[in-house]
Amino acid sequence: MADSKKILNEYLQHLEIEKNRSLRTVRNYDFYLRRFFEWAGWPPPAGITHDKVRQYRLWLNRLKGANGELLGKSTQNYHLIALRSFLKYLSRNDVRSLATEKVDLAKMPERSVSFLENDELERILRVPLQDGQGHALPESALPIVRLRDKAILETLFSTGLRVSELAGLTKSQVNLKNEEFTVRGKGSRLRVVFLSNQARYWLKLYLNRRGDMDPHLFVSHDRAASGRESSGLTPRSVQRLVERYARAAGITKPITPHTMRHTFATDLLRNGADIRSVQAMLGHSSITTTQIYTHVTDSRLKEIYESFHDRKRGGKVDG
Repeated sequence: MADSKKILNEYLQHLEIEKNRSLRTVRNYDFYLRRFFEWAGWPPPAGITHDKVRQYRLWLNRLKGANGELLGKSTQNYHLIALRSFLKYLSRNDVRSLATEKVDLAKMPERSVSFLENDELERILRVPLQDGQGHALPESALPIVRLRDKAILETLFSTGLRVSELAGLTKSQVNLKNEEFTVRGKGSRLRVVFLSNQARYWLKLYLNRRGDMDPHLFVSHDRAASGRESSGLTPRSVQRLVERYARAAGITKPITPHTMRHTFATDLLRNGADIRSVQAMLGHSSITTTQIYTHVTDSRLKEIYESFHDRKRGGKVDG
């Protein structure tokens, strides 16, 4: 009888070595799969049956998280995706178990995306350049932190980077003489991203003001507490500064770095970019992920409706 604990450890090593998954991904899969096996009493692979998985799905659907709320459908699906991947590994290694296609994912409600309208985008991009009364400051009077924050906001909108990707950028990675650079995103996939003239301009101003040897592109400049050298910003630090500038711009809806990524994609599609190109620029492995933007980006729908609907009556009102 196959030892499930031994096979699980081999599978996690396979993810890390052969599949080159990040340590964070491996830890997540370890958590999801151990939750299943502990719930099921560590059955052998042949004991993973359709009925057992169905009972597990029912248990997941009734499980409450640390906050006391039921697990969301997306979180439930993460557990099932990990199980499907493990079953696929078993099949490829000729270990008898449940077929992968027997594990269905929970049906997800249609996703909606939040993005900045043009006026909101302009407002948030202006805030780092203004004093407390909303008056524009000359570039020479801008503190280095304001230059950094302006460069961050412009880079987020210009590239559509994920916040973790932005926080991990180095100075050597981004050559300002070029309008593009390569970033390694989810699944260690490489993609090319592009810098607008505005992003390049503010990045250059910020880097010229820097006097440190820190390799990170964006660093913390708060050394008052310890006097130590600066270090790269964390994703959480970037999130806080985006939220702060959104509030200062008078934007009441929740704004995060991912909102800037949504705004980047929406802007491209509204201006005529094809969805396959946007998929490549966002680094999505599946076109399905990119399609969440299409229902909010077709600004010509009303124009098409008015041009072609009910033309025989000419819009006349009966009565």
